[in-house]
Amino acid sequence: MTQLPDLAARFTDDRADCATCISLLSHEGIIAVEGVDTDKFLQGQLTCDLKSVTGTTATLGARCNPKGRMQSSFYLWRTNQGVMLGLDRQLIAAQLADLGKYAVFYKCELSDQSDNRVGFGIWGEAADAALQSCGLDMPANGTVAHKDDLFAIGLPGGACVLWVPTEQAEYLLDTLCQHADPVSLNQWQLQRIRSGVGQVSDETREHFIPQMLNLQQLGGVSFRKGCYTGQEIVARMQYLGKLKRRMYRLLMAGEAPPSPGTEIIDRESGKVVGEVVMAARSHKAIEMLAVVQKDAAQLSTLSAGDSDGPLISLADLPYERELTSAEAE
Repeated sequence: MTQLPDLAARFTDDRADCATCISLLSHEGIIAVEGVDTDKFLQGQLTCDLKSVTGTTATLGARCNPKGRMQSSFYLWRTNQGVMLGLDRQLIAAQLADLGKYAVFYKCELSDQSDNRVGFGIWGEAADAALQSCGLDMPANGTVAHKDDLFAIGLPGGACVLWVPTEQAEYLLDTLCQHADPVSLNQWQLQRIRSGVGQVSDETREHFIPQMLNLQQLGGVSFRKGCYTGQEIVARMQYLGKLKRRMYRLLMAGEAPPSPGTEIIDRESGKVVGEVVMAARSHKAIEMLAVVQKDAAQLSTLSAGDSDGPLISLADLPYERELTSAEAE
């Protein structure tokens, strides 16, 4: 059986000039939920609305603790067997343990399917041709294309994730690479950053409420579905509260991207005003998504990690105008 280390050796290229790219998503895994009560169970646990997800649609979402803090973020889709959640692999064990406390009251089963499937991120000019070589069409954001046991989930920014059975991964990769160049995970992270899609990691577990990661802007939070764990806090922030921190895209000189959870510091005051969600290298700078205090985001005196680091500048998100308009209301 193909192992991830065997495939990983093919994904070391860090170039940014390829027209179509494919990256091995070694950092992600899958939780499967199967059984007749799957939807009933998950509807009371997740921020997204399971009723909106069919066999051809997908959604972003999150699982929160009772205080509304995100334990994980994910993209969710259906198969004939049940519901699948793609998320940071390091969070799976903790999420299975926590969700399992509630699943015992429902007719459903949770499992870690990460070793049974391999995930590839695909984006660029010939992404459609690459997928068509495997018998799939390129899915639009929020949709799913599938054939047999292959599932392509469309994400914001014109990218998709393709999950394939582990035993087919090497053969399918050879097919896909006739149309796409294999690149490092850093390039996939850079694509996600530019699309404004953050991800909860082990380092930032329970640090953010969904609105801090702009998840409501990306369709990952339903305010009509009813109760779920943490819903009261999330809804109160949306309708009654004032969000003081949210996610921004930032640029910084340097070669080593800061780790998730790294503090964002205002040099002038010495205060911590935010933290990194994720970061990656481009050929010009380090780019990152970070949750920052809204009244500090425009400052020209911010740095990451310590007061002596390179200064940070603010960059656009693709949905920045909509976010700003909503904040002004």
